[in-house]
Amino acid sequence: MTVALVTGITGQDGTFLRQRLLREGVEVHGMVRPGDGLARDLSSAHPEVVLHEVDLSDGPALRGLICEVDPDEVYHLAGVSSVGFSWQEPVLTGLLSGLAAAEIFAAAWQLQEQRGRAVRVVQASSAEIFGQPRVSPQDEQTEIRPVSPYGAAKAYAHHMAHVYRGRGLHVAACILFNHESPLRPPSFVTRKITQAAARIARDGRGELVLGNLDARRDWGWAPDYVDAIVRAARHVVADDFVVATGRTHSVEDFVAAAFSRAGIDDWSAHVSTDPAFVRPVDATEQVGDAAKAHRELGWSPTVDFRTMVARMVDHDRQLLEGEA
Repeated sequence: MTVALVTGITGQDGTFLRQRLLREGVEVHGMVRPGDGLARDLSSAHPEVVLHEVDLSDGPALRGLICEVDPDEVYHLAGVSSVGFSWQEPVLTGLLSGLAAAEIFAAAWQLQEQRGRAVRVVQASSAEIFGQPRVSPQDEQTEIRPVSPYGAAKAYAHHMAHVYRGRGLHVAACILFNHESPLRPPSFVTRKITQAAARIARDGRGELVLGNLDARRDWGWAPDYVDAIVRAARHVVADDFVVATGRTHSVEDFVAAAFSRAGIDDWSAHVSTDPAFVRPVDATEQVGDAAKAHRELGWSPTVDFRTMVARMVDHDRQLLEGEA
């Protein structure tokens, strides 16, 4: 039986990945933060998932976990997930999203050397490593030039994946562009928008305050991106793979689609902007070229932008109906 270790198993991507691996009959181990309340819910719902409480900043504990689980596959998804938070805690972001990845790669390589068989690792990289790209769309050859602490930490982890790949570790780096689902926390602008649209549609009034409405992103459906991650782990050759839709939409487009799905024609009457929500430095237009993933992994997105937004709004409206 294949044994998989998933860091960040209680997050959006970790949840979809856990569901996928369990369906396949994989023995799933998950790394969670000490005291993570979501871990208790997961343990109750899926006792077959073996959870391990480990602090991502504890290097010896990470190495011990890899040794204890003895995995065939390692999916490293954990880390700081917010660009905004990374500006508040840049050093912590470097530790959790950069150095922790290096610890995991080193431990996986050492385990591989000891047992004489491959350990397959996937690093969840990010389009934020490109920062202010000089070319569009971005692919695996695009220059890495981050403009945020989050992007810099992810860039370090991305480079370390290359280093350990050079030592013979099967470590694939999936450069994930923005991907969403109803599992996104409200701290993310996309979920903030869909929750507000659902609430205003129910109440007939309300206000949504946002930052830069002109920022453009390449948004995809999270389960599609998890599929790419699994394909990359099991591909015959470890490599870098951009995972993206190849199409961009602005935050304003997202707002318009969400409010339209909620049945509100004039979204502008309910939306305002506040400079406090604008990042100190924001990446320019990010759009990915996933031709390599299409060609080598046989991967392609299955859910378009409007369907993704509609599913998120419908979910939030159902939650409000449940509360009522």
